[in-house]
Amino acid sequence: MTALAIYCKEKGFAVTGSDIDEDFPTKESLDKAGITPLLGFFADHLLASEKPDLVIYTGAHNGRDNIEVQTARELGIETMPHGRALGYFMDGSTQISVAGSHGKTTTTAMIATILSSSGQDPSYAVGCGPIIGLSSSGHYGKGQAFVAEADEYITDPGHDQTPRFLWQHPNILVVTNIDYDHPDAYPSLTAVQQAFMALFHQQQGLKTTLVNADDPESTVLLKKSDHEIITYGLSKKADVHPSHIRFEEGKTVFDLTLKDIPVGSFELMVAGVHNVKNACAAIGACVSLGLSWEDIRKGLATFGGTKRRFEHIGSVGTIKVYDDYAHHPHEIEATLKGAREWFPKRRIITIFQPHTFSRTKALLPEFAKCFADSDIVCIPDIYASAREHENLGMHSTVLVEAIKKNKQDIFYTKDEKETLHFLKSHTQEGDIILTMGAGDIYWWGKHIIEQLTINN
Repeated sequence: MTALAIYCKEKGFAVTGSDIDEDFPTKESLDKAGITPLLGFFADHLLASEKPDLVIYTGAHNGRDNIEVQTARELGIETMPHGRALGYFMDGSTQISVAGSHGKTTTTAMIATILSSSGQDPSYAVGCGPIIGLSSSGHYGKGQAFVAEADEYITDPGHDQTPRFLWQHPNILVVTNIDYDHPDAYPSLTAVQQAFMALFHQQQGLKTTLVNADDPESTVLLKKSDHEIITYGLSKKADVHPSHIRFEEGKTVFDLTLKDIPVGSFELMVAGVHNVKNACAAIGACVSLGLSWEDIRKGLATFGGTKRRFEHIGSVGTIKVYDDYAHHPHEIEATLKGAREWFPKRRIITIFQPHTFSRTKALLPEFAKCFADSDIVCIPDIYASAREHENLGMHSTVLVEAIKKNKQDIFYTKDEKETLHFLKSHTQEGDIILTMGAGDIYWWGKHIIEQLTINN
């Protein structure tokens, strides 16, 4: 919502909004754009000022049943759920839609950074806080391209089950992977694949699709059609693939081959083989748009990552603290593998806050195995979604016992206070501390640094 609000303001609209009284990772971007949300949700927010032309809402805070949305509808004001509104504003542009269960935020931000660096001035909407290398997560550009995440979650929980990304009609579609990430929205992995196929079939114009060749579940998109299909990944059979990947502390370097032609080396300021694959997808998309290798190489090197994607929060002595949004086992595994590649000889302490009872229950066997690259793991209580009304028999202690079958140094730490107490007595010089999850754990890193500073 932050990215779309900034886009609309830059386009010349007067933008107002409402939110709960809590700071989120997007606050910095909103403050920079001069957008200050009203606190709480009240009918008076619509009645006390000039009547808006359009009210856009998310599935959070009761979605369509929110009092402000209800009031708008009673007043005859047009309302739109966020996914539909994003598609509405993308209409008429050259749409570059980045879909996938994991990696779409980073890949979208990479493409937007490369296009911006090359002077294309694209519009973009990325679901995160600040992007290092860009002014913010949203922008109204004068160029023809509009780059946006394409989210497979449902449009309006309880009212409209349409996958959010079906409001987009991509000219270029990037699919990073297909996974079973939303058990509250899809009955099976097959249902998720069917949603991605529906997006594939409503492409327009160029009809160029980039597919992760390393992801078996994405092969459903490789069937014969009138689309141009470009594969990318670590496989040497992929059209776009890297080689000679090497890691230095704070930098990743790789060579690239496009359809059997070597095109030189590229540098990334983000960690992990998974981000090398994201970069291959971004490069493939930008090649399809006609950008030069010089512009692509330069633009990719300026990408410094996004907020909450292995974000360096700070250091105290030789101890480094990072934060990451990873909340699915595959994301956790990839992030920890990237951390291990950058810091092969350091001890890694992971604090993972599980997100939603439904995901924790559905993916418990996978969660039990995904922390292999972490030396110590702390698990506080599950952060429940506002959409959930039952715990489904799940508690963090159940997750701890499951992980314990594969890793001994695993601890239940209940909440932030107990986690800080644990770190006070267990942290050593040279440690890498990583907070991880989709709940409110993004604030903990700052408090960890404060405590470590006091201890020193």
